[in-house]
Amino acid sequence: MTDTVSGKLAGKRAIVTGASSGIGKEVALRLLESGAQVSLVSRNPDRILHELPAGSNAKGYAIDLGDISQVSARIQTIVADMGGVDILINNAGMAYIGELIDMPLTEWQKLFDLNLTSIFQCLQATLPTMRSQKSGKVINVASIAAKQGFPNWGAYCASKFALLGLTQAIMLEEQPHGIKVMSICPGSVDTPLWDTLGDKVPPSFNRAAMLSPATVADAIMTLVNLPADAMINDFVIMPNAEAF
Repeated sequence: MTDTVSGKLAGKRAIVTGASSGIGKEVALRLLESGAQVSLVSRNPDRILHELPAGSNAKGYAIDLGDISQVSARIQTIVADMGGVDILINNAGMAYIGELIDMPLTEWQKLFDLNLTSIFQCLQATLPTMRSQKSGKVINVASIAAKQGFPNWGAYCASKFALLGLTQAIMLEEQPHGIKVMSICPGSVDTPLWDTLGDKVPPSFNRAAMLSPATVADAIMTLVNLPADAMINDFVIMPNAEAF
């Protein structure tokens, strides 16, 4: 676990998407350790809820963020359930490996629905409350693929480049309202996402050399815990080894 100061975020209300595994799970655990009330958004939040001790200040919400027709309303319900929202961690995402020339339009749209449009909807569902409170922190989990292109990862890169642009624009729009909107761009992270890609993952990929979800979660908590007068627009964190 971490050296997170227990109780530092007592009374704060947080929403974490993609909370059942990987980076999202680790961030949720750290927020709970710090005393925050945490809403766990995932298609299967029970996966993390079953691991939490009795009495944890967490509630799961089974939401498929790829179904963009219902994301905004569902997130608004969570905000109402919590009586407000102070922290939003937009972590949910997916990948696609393959040359763009062969990518079906349906797969392109599916990826952008989850990696970009669902985040836009989460922002629209939470920012009005943060504005009314004149405070809030949003961390969008992008990727080093938001900074440079990679062959066979074109759609993923495009979605993360777009997410970075969205983050930078929203950051400027919300600063006058006391809201910090930040991004984090990790290099390769050893998460269950790789398991979903099957034989498309090159055998040369060394997952042991990747960042751990815990390391990225610690970096996200650095952003969450920034003093009121400090801002990190974009946090790039890379493995200290070659993953592929």
